[in-house]
Amino acid sequence: MSLLLKNAKVFDGNAIQEGLFHVVVEGDRVASISKDLPVDFRGEVEDLEGKLVSTGFVDIHCHLREPGFEWREDLRSGSMAACAGGFTSVVAMPNTNPPIDDAFLVEHMAMKGNLLEGASVLPSGCVSKGRKGEEMAELLKMAEAGAVMFTDDGAPVKSSSLLRLALIYLKGTGIRLMEHPEDTSLSLGGHVHEGRVSCLSGLKGIPSVSEELGVVRAIELARNTGGSIHLTHISTARSVEMIRRAKGEGVDVTCDVTPHHLTFSEDDVIASGYDAVFKVNPPLRSPEDREALWEGLMDGTVDAVATDHAPWHLDEKDLPFQEAAFGIASLECAAAAVLDGAVRRGVPTERVLAAMSIAPRKIINQGFHAFEVGTRADLTILDLDKVSKVSCSSWLSKCKFGPWDGVVLKGWPVMTLVGGKIAWRSQD
Repeated sequence: MSLLLKNAKVFDGNAIQEGLFHVVVEGDRVASISKDLPVDFRGEVEDLEGKLVSTGFVDIHCHLREPGFEWREDLRSGSMAACAGGFTSVVAMPNTNPPIDDAFLVEHMAMKGNLLEGASVLPSGCVSKGRKGEEMAELLKMAEAGAVMFTDDGAPVKSSSLLRLALIYLKGTGIRLMEHPEDTSLSLGGHVHEGRVSCLSGLKGIPSVSEELGVVRAIELARNTGGSIHLTHISTARSVEMIRRAKGEGVDVTCDVTPHHLTFSEDDVIASGYDAVFKVNPPLRSPEDREALWEGLMDGTVDAVATDHAPWHLDEKDLPFQEAAFGIASLECAAAAVLDGAVRRGVPTERVLAAMSIAPRKIINQGFHAFEVGTRADLTILDLDKVSKVSCSSWLSKCKFGPWDGVVLKGWPVMTLVGGKIAWRSQD
């Protein structure tokens, strides 16, 4: 298959290049990127009329619920939802039933993930057997089977000794351990941020220090072992500060933030009347924490944006706040939410694009790191001027509700190419 994307702006991994380019895709590869139209091109032509072509977005933290919880989401629905959000690949979290904790399950997930019509699904594996935090899973065998990351996400690795051992085992593999930073002895039974929202509501709060102790533990164990660790969904100003300092000291630590922590705060929970669509772990923190996350993204302390897409059945969320499940679905509006928020704060668009495309690939050590000739044609096409209202009811995800429903955002994916094929295009 030959495809010409003509009259496109191009993000090359560092900057949006001046002028318009014509991108030729042959099979699953980028064949040429030029300001000159190809002569005698015979194939499909898409006139992008100045829309932006970027290396495909990658979500390194996504709950697709398969196997075991397919009424919430499955690989097919999640893959198509990801494509509709501009993602060409997603990393599926292993907190399923059964947990993805051995090579057979990883291989099975990798095989299914490669056969989907939407975004490619990459498997992660559990750090501990059964995700129980007691005995280390067979990490090296899972790595050979295709696991791109290891995590007990949904909870921190229970034992510091086990976390340290896993970091040692993974040295030299090129695979990072993703840690959910939380001291559960402090957060247990909490529902909201310990702050204004907990005071006004009477709901038990989750203190910032519960995350920050987890961040300290992870940083110091990475420092001690020389291992590579990734801290996911950080939510507090202090976490950003500690990670910034650790990076400056040479610790091999990376981190991500979510679209919801960049967009909302505890004030939105209060304003909603405690609507459980805002219930998430870690909780939506103070406005000051939120802005510190943006500062971290701006200066590179925060490496990546990851959705932590956590779909639920309506029956599991349409409940009193204290009874509802934790989690927010966002695959289909994540890019728009972050692009819109960046423009409002003067954060360069290039920084967002890098945090959603180049940085995630580096974190999971997958494939190319720039948009250039010869690379796989996993591409995200964006209309940075498009203004549209989030309509959760039209989502391809099985989860059709979320805190952005009805919110108007500027800057949207309009087409997604996976392996050189148009896997999704906007109908607007």
